[in-house]
Amino acid sequence: MAADPSKQGLLRAHPDREGYRRSFEKGDTDSDSDLDVTDYLERDPSFAPSKPAVRAGHAPPRRWVITRIIAGRSRCCIVLLSVILGSWLILAAGGGYIYHKFQGEPPYGQSPPWYPTPKGGSARTWAKSYEKAAKMVSKMTLAEKVNITTGVGWQMGLAVGTNAPAIHVGFPQLQLQDGPLGIRFADNITAFPAGITVGATWNKQLMYARGKAHAIEARGKGVNVLLGPCVGPLGRMPAGGRNWEGFGADPYLQGIAGAETVKGIQSEGIMATIKHFVANEQEHFRQPWEWGLPHAISSNIDDRALHELYAWPFGDAVKAGVASVMCSYNQVNNSYACGNSKLLNGILKDELGFQGFVMSDWLAQRSGVGTALAGLDMTMPGDGLKWANGESLWGPQLSKAVLNGSVPLERLNDMVTRIVAAWYQLGQDDETKFPRQPPNFSSWTNDRFGPPSYGSKSPQDEVEVNKFIDVQANHSVIAREVAAEGTVLLKNDGVLPISRTGLPDSKLKARRENVRRATGKQHEGKFKVGIFGDDAGPGKGPNACKDRNCNQGTLGSGWGSGAVEFPYLVSPVEALRKQFDPSKVELHEYLTDKPPNGKQYTTILEGLELCFVFANADSGEGFAKWDDVSGDRPNLKLQKDGDSLIKKVSANCGGGNGDVIVVIHAVGPVLVEEWIDLPNIKAVLLGNLPGEESGNALADVLFGDINPSGHLPYTIGKSLEDYGPGAKVLYLPNGVVPQQEFSEGLYIDYRYFDKQGIDPRFEFGFGLSYTTFEFDNISVAPKKAKSALPAPRPTPAADPPSYPADIPPASEVLFPADFRALDKYVYPYLNSTDDIVSRPYPYPDGYTTVQPLSGAGGDEGGNPDLWEIYVSVTFDVKNTGSRDGAVVPQLYLSYPSKQGVDFPVRVLRGFDKIYLKRGETKAVEFGLTRRDLSYWDVEQQNWLMVTEGKYTFAVGESSRRLSLVGKW
Repeated sequence: MAADPSKQGLLRAHPDREGYRRSFEKGDTDSDSDLDVTDYLERDPSFAPSKPAVRAGHAPPRRWVITRIIAGRSRCCIVLLSVILGSWLILAAGGGYIYHKFQGEPPYGQSPPWYPTPKGGSARTWAKSYEKAAKMVSKMTLAEKVNITTGVGWQMGLAVGTNAPAIHVGFPQLQLQDGPLGIRFADNITAFPAGITVGATWNKQLMYARGKAHAIEARGKGVNVLLGPCVGPLGRMPAGGRNWEGFGADPYLQGIAGAETVKGIQSEGIMATIKHFVANEQEHFRQPWEWGLPHAISSNIDDRALHELYAWPFGDAVKAGVASVMCSYNQVNNSYACGNSKLLNGILKDELGFQGFVMSDWLAQRSGVGTALAGLDMTMPGDGLKWANGESLWGPQLSKAVLNGSVPLERLNDMVTRIVAAWYQLGQDDETKFPRQPPNFSSWTNDRFGPPSYGSKSPQDEVEVNKFIDVQANHSVIAREVAAEGTVLLKNDGVLPISRTGLPDSKLKARRENVRRATGKQHEGKFKVGIFGDDAGPGKGPNACKDRNCNQGTLGSGWGSGAVEFPYLVSPVEALRKQFDPSKVELHEYLTDKPPNGKQYTTILEGLELCFVFANADSGEGFAKWDDVSGDRPNLKLQKDGDSLIKKVSANCGGGNGDVIVVIHAVGPVLVEEWIDLPNIKAVLLGNLPGEESGNALADVLFGDINPSGHLPYTIGKSLEDYGPGAKVLYLPNGVVPQQEFSEGLYIDYRYFDKQGIDPRFEFGFGLSYTTFEFDNISVAPKKAKSALPAPRPTPAADPPSYPADIPPASEVLFPADFRALDKYVYPYLNSTDDIVSRPYPYPDGYTTVQPLSGAGGDEGGNPDLWEIYVSVTFDVKNTGSRDGAVVPQLYLSYPSKQGVDFPVRVLRGFDKIYLKRGETKAVEFGLTRRDLSYWDVEQQNWLMVTEGKYTFAVGESSRRLSLVGKW
């Protein structure tokens, strides 16, 4: 039987099992897929009302619209319009490439259905908050409930996202603000190091402290919900544009860092948002029309990879009690993530036991009724399919949908209750900490006074929108510490740490004598240091480009919604000027990537004894482009010809005899093969994205004030090909709905290198120190007996709230008399309810099938047994060097072999950062949970532990420098 061409690359037979589904479960067919119910309304004339209750999530095929426009026109007009349309399609879809690959739109929803949405309120840890929420929600009108679930529109509030209040019951308007590394669009805030730098610290205490300081500033600015941290993208593709917002290319590292950040943020009463759920691994084609195509890319993932890689860190965040999860722009197995019932209802709310609310990324909602049924609880910013037009897929349309019965009132009540419960859970009902006032800053203007709804042209009274409140406190200390500990020493041939006087007189004299003998040239006077590269200097200032979407000056962060307005940015050259003793050291600065040629320049270079070369690589969110970087990087090379600069300086510094130190600031892995082995390149440091304290943190490491303790949160290969075919960004569309096959399964980053036996340049977890450490005395102690399956799913610790099921009177959502509506502001109200008719609704296939509860579920984070410690590994670590310093012990697990199951060579399952004085020894213990020891079984739909054979635990300082081995 011939294969259905629509399924090519989407539903693929497993090589060992006929009928294996590259989806979330076995045994489903296309008829069991998630459909956008409003799409069905438009395509079936029998269900085609003049005004559907909720707008369609997918626009009707464009050819139908064009056909109507040109109907009755002359043949000449038709030909002309056809030419224009054809040219547009070619440009929008990447030239003739799309026609070579085009196979038509695949059926929507290769992801199986999971209905209805599990109700929140079943976890003991949230029970009191749900009790309070139920009392409040029971008093709300339908309009108030819709208000809470729907954003008021882009630029309709002072924050980037704002819902509407339920005034009569005392629920305030919530203020939602980016982003992961600081308060976006705000003044007088801290620009913290980016997530990738935090991951490189491998320091759980700093992860928590950064999150806590971030939340203190958010509360000081009047923010309720922080749109961070970010654990998706995971980093499947090293050139992915937003990898830098997360913590590294490993689910365990991402999970721990994300959870610690959530705990830090929520310790101050601010709701954290873990994002982007899920598999949003590249910026190209991430959302409809942003790249000229009508649909977003589909990430096609098998069930096991989804659980063990991409959803794993979200499980840690849920276990930590995160208040909100943001669903992503992309499709997953050809169902939009914010309308994918298997993802939101089945995995997030049932299996992981998520008790908070799911919000959409901004305009990631693509349907109305469909997303409500699939588990979306809040839509942001409120506008529907287009920016800033005030036409919501919810708002008044959700009011209609409840009144006509297409969205059950029970579902709306759960949506609202989840949001209100999260508000109570974080203590935001305490008006001494959260006064009922808007933010004290505006995201849209720097003026002190302005309209409260900046995006509306309706007449408004101006109010004070910017109060310029300074919330930075002493958070620069935390920013500097994170940046310093996140700096990775990749190479050191004895040149670091350097002295503020250059070299002691005796060493300087000896060095100059050696150079004289080798070259015949005599250096005299002060120690001569050169600083090269645009990345060393301030450039035009850190905020020269909107949303930081250009690469100029020293690189402190990537660009997009995850960036902030820097209050200041200490450049490396500024810090080096302050640190070097001018009576002993003579500085020469060339803060450009293209220094002048000529004899004079060469003469200056030849006179230098130490040269710093700075280079970088930038990327960001897909809505902006810089040079040839359209969100995702086009390659892994240093940008602005950094490789050539490094080689040129290396060849000429001190006539080729000077010492060269290379400093890189980058959003992710960069290739260093062109110069890493040059003999006079003595040291290489990776500063990642260090934030406002960049130069100071670098100086702390260079001069030895802090012992370098950063370790790579990803692998640095010798070529992009080393990462495997799955690591390559899809730059050109392979269909009208681009399809991205995650065919590598579990094998990304170091897992792929290990499986293929590829030697990286610097392995995952690598990082050098100024001192040395020794590991010894490993011991493995069982805590619980092995068993294949976790304990049975427990009964719920609490009962979710219940409410009367009667549909409220339509009068509750009619515009109040003499109401003055603002243009483009999203309200819950209707002008009339005369056209609302209840009729049988074409719900998605599988909607009426009650799904079995997952054995992997049962509480926040999943089955409680998954979080029980089953074995502990202890060992000693000793500082054997001459300096005090911190060590990062890492534990990697190797599974016993099991027939029919493929396992990675090793996976990270433990890490810590331990501070040791010279000669000091400390014992370290890692407890491994059932979850750590298990793999996801797609047949049993549960986490399975391997009971036969022995687990291997390897401990060391990186994924390939493992000096201790224990077995269980």
